[in-house]
Amino acid sequence: MTVQWFPGHMHKARLEMQSMLPKVNVVIEVLDARIPYSSENPLLAELRGDKPCLKLLCKSDLADESMTAVWQQHFNDTEHVRAHVTTTEDVPTIREIKRIIKRMAVDRKDRSILAMIVGIPNVGKSTIINYLAGKKVAKTGNTPAVTKQQQKVIIGDGITLLDTPGMMWPNVHNARSGYRLALLGTIKETAMDYADIGFFAAKYMLAEYPDRFVARYDLDETPKTELEAIEAIGRRRGCLGKSNMVDIDRASRILVTELRSGEFGRLTLETPKMMAYERAETAREVAEKEAKASERDLKRKKRFRDKQRAQRKSREME
Repeated sequence: MTVQWFPGHMHKARLEMQSMLPKVNVVIEVLDARIPYSSENPLLAELRGDKPCLKLLCKSDLADESMTAVWQQHFNDTEHVRAHVTTTEDVPTIREIKRIIKRMAVDRKDRSILAMIVGIPNVGKSTIINYLAGKKVAKTGNTPAVTKQQQKVIIGDGITLLDTPGMMWPNVHNARSGYRLALLGTIKETAMDYADIGFFAAKYMLAEYPDRFVARYDLDETPKTELEAIEAIGRRRGCLGKSNMVDIDRASRILVTELRSGEFGRLTLETPKMMAYERAETAREVAEKEAKASERDLKRKKRFRDKQRAQRKSREME
């Protein structure tokens, strides 16, 4: 599955972000602690350069605690980056954000600080802002892309937050990242297929957490394939159609919904080691596609030139 969900307001948000970044002292990127790699926007790294960046590992109450610590160390080992683990269930971790911002903006001592807060859709950015401001200033919701335009929010201690719309990037080349983003609700339902995502989720659960899967659906044995897993869910939850056939779409929706809401316990769907492998593999795949596209383009041009030469030669012979 290749994700291509980039509404017009996101393109506008990118241009506005690019124009405002020179005035910004600290960039705050809100990530989903369950998918820190896939929820990182590669456009941001490209646009911010060496500007200080605070990575907020949000929704950490749904992620594997030990793996969140690994990701935090991974980001802290990156130049110009600091990572902070937070959740809306633990308000003190959100309040700590102000102190971290002030420490990162070392050149703004005793002066006001402008911090830009960014993140992909539905990652919890607006909820964080409302906690920091002490009141509801940003719209929140369970659907992606609630915030549509930039706004400035004063959060005290001389800090102003520049809130930006949740922004994807034009193409998610890494197919596995696309699946993870869709699985955790970052992609609008109209841009995804539940059965497709359900099979991805089933494959992951059978590989990494088979015992939890079996316990959740009270199964006698572990399914051997994704199809068997989805069909088992369908039979347990009554997702049956004509001739007692399992409704794959309904069964997949159940699995996706329950995984999103934490019914399987705390899960992290990717590791830094996995990130390094997938990043290298994706770069190779993109390079191969570009090479093939270039080759096709050269062939088209050659056919066009050959056709022109044949036409000129035909005219000369008349």
